[in-house]
Amino acid sequence: MCTSGPDTPGPDAPETVALILNGTPCTGRANETILSCARRHDIYIPTLCELDDIDHTPGTCRVCVVEIVQAGHDAPQIVTACNTPIRDGMEVRTRSKRARDMQRLQVELLMADHLQDCATCIRHGDCELQDLAQFVGLKENRFFDRARTEARPIDLTSPAMVRDMRRCVRCQRCVAICRHHQQVDALAMEGTGLDRLVALRGAEDYPSSACVSCGQCVLVCPTGALGERDETDRAIDYICDPDLVTVVQFAPAVRVAFGEEFGMPPGTNVEGHIATACRKLGFDVVLDTNFAADVVIMEEGAELLGRLKAGRRPTFTSCCPAWIDFAEIHYPEILPLLSSTRSPQQVLSAIAKTWLPGKLGVAPDRIRVISVMPCVAKKEEATRPQLARDGRPDTDLVLTTREFARLLRREGIDLKTLEPSGFDSPFLREYSGAGAIFGTTGGVMEAALRTVYAIVNGRELEQIELTQLRGFEGIREARVDLGGQVGEVRVAMVHGLGDTRALVDSVLAGRADYDFIEVMACPGGCVDGGGSLRSKKAYLPLAQKRRETIYAVDRAARVRQSHNNPQVQALYRDFLGAPNSELAHQLLHTSYEDRRRELKHTVKEIWDDITMSTMVY
Repeated sequence: MCTSGPDTPGPDAPETVALILNGTPCTGRANETILSCARRHDIYIPTLCELDDIDHTPGTCRVCVVEIVQAGHDAPQIVTACNTPIRDGMEVRTRSKRARDMQRLQVELLMADHLQDCATCIRHGDCELQDLAQFVGLKENRFFDRARTEARPIDLTSPAMVRDMRRCVRCQRCVAICRHHQQVDALAMEGTGLDRLVALRGAEDYPSSACVSCGQCVLVCPTGALGERDETDRAIDYICDPDLVTVVQFAPAVRVAFGEEFGMPPGTNVEGHIATACRKLGFDVVLDTNFAADVVIMEEGAELLGRLKAGRRPTFTSCCPAWIDFAEIHYPEILPLLSSTRSPQQVLSAIAKTWLPGKLGVAPDRIRVISVMPCVAKKEEATRPQLARDGRPDTDLVLTTREFARLLRREGIDLKTLEPSGFDSPFLREYSGAGAIFGTTGGVMEAALRTVYAIVNGRELEQIELTQLRGFEGIREARVDLGGQVGEVRVAMVHGLGDTRALVDSVLAGRADYDFIEVMACPGGCVDGGGSLRSKKAYLPLAQKRRETIYAVDRAARVRQSHNNPQVQALYRDFLGAPNSELAHQLLHTSYEDRRRELKHTVKEIWDDITMSTMVY
């Protein structure tokens, strides 16, 4: 566990503890913390390190201090609300003068070695520390030490991630999510007192670390200490260069996980708004990654059938770049089991650099492909040497959803005021419902089985929505009768790398027997990717709304199977020949490499993890 407070009682636990909150008698549950009880009674207590939905209450920030008087004690005490249990007869004062003064002091101390450049920070206006400073009424910082702050390390060695310890508040959320939820264990707390910071466990830089660029640490970071490598300036350079033809593509999940940034209801489908925004930015060609998702199904489906007939099993999907990194770094022995089909981003980029130039009448070397993705790992994927042609990457630049929002704001574009429009190219714009559901966990599997069934049987699957493959459990499994010579297949879906580790271990140990396994590194799939919009005080609050919209897009689609997409059919007829043809393999498939990292924890490191909530300011 990453918490240090009492066990949290369940929502149905009886309220048997009588106490007084801000002068009002109320009841609470046995072993419930002051913070939890106050929230249930709609009393606000400021927090920073705490994050309830990942069960993280280390008590390190000390911002949630309140004043209490215990039954039988005369002297009031100052305690942290996040890990102090309530008691019968306790009186809690959350807004006493002493509590408020202590809260202000704690925020001032937190900012003593925090870079005071809020106006230029990527989290400006969306920073939990900034919110706290305003809540406590902080007007100046008596303790700010610029020299010490600017001496703290900045790691720019990753093509995807930035680790800036000048902005770290030591909340340890990132360590908790990486170790206890994703089970990658790439981050650790090192040092003591003012020298304590988040470091890469057993590594000097990202390339030599166990990090897989899933970006979940970025989603929980309350400040700008962890983030994606910002490339909005480079995108503007491409767009404004008159000698270049800029092609933009955006992922299935972006259209349902972007509108809330501009005040639209969560889960709103803003596909048409994004297309219009891209034109206003100056992109020359606006394409849809959904089209490439359909192509991926054609390639991966054909590959799966070949492996099943040859008795090679299981086959793992290959669409998620953080999962690919995880396999290469943590489980290279399973690399032969991975599909060789590229991700939809890389499939569309390859087609845009080879087939599309002839259709547009431009030289291939003038094309620049920019992707908008809900994924930090896509940045790292775009730099892989296996995904380049003649020394030039197929995908030139990747913007996360967050970067795209910043880019629109820089250019004065308000998404909700735009009239929706369609895509530019008549060649790579159509997509099926199967392509749309790629954005959520289980979607790749469902899309693949729709097409594989049709290939095997020469007719469509009657029950098009495979509800047994949908859900939010970490690991889901099902048996699907594909008929013909294939018969029944056992499939599994897993999302989140903690559950992925458990499933892979079971496969390697012979405890799990599957034919086809879909893996998504991010809980919920791409709709909650590490590059998606962050939420204050919550980890994944909008997953269900986004998933519902994606399934609605599928139901409303004119074509719901990838193989029935007329533009995909034309691509194979006019260019690729057939799925898994020699040309298709050259352009749309890839290879993997063993990058195993052996991590050895010392006794001191293990003890530091056990006691990671102890920290001195």
